[in-house]
Amino acid sequence: MSDLPPDLPRLRVLETWLLYMLDRVRGRIASLERREAERRRGARARPPVPDWTIEMGIGRGRPPVYAHVGGCPTAGGRLRPVGRAEVVRALTEGVPACPQCRPDSALGLLE
Repeated sequence: MSDLPPDLPRLRVLETWLLYMLDRVRGRIASLERREAERRRGARARPPVPDWTIEMGIGRGRPPVYAHVGGCPTAGGRLRPVGRAEVVRALTEGVPACPQCRPDSALGLLE
């Protein structure tokens, strides 16, 4: 016994529906492939994470708020990448170390 309809009209309807579904599946595959290609392109174009950052405040003069290890998940959006010497200078001049990433520990500056 076959699980397909026995007559031509119903087989044609089934064929039409299967072609429609195949077209939808192919469209979804193409959409996901485009999205994945965009994700990979974005990852390649992303600049490298700096080793150290200074989080700047808002308002007049924009004073530094925290020193961070590069890539700190709690760092705000107003980050300025800095070198090792500059972050050491900032920490020794009173800029607080981020309590999450502890750049002072990473630099060996703890008293």
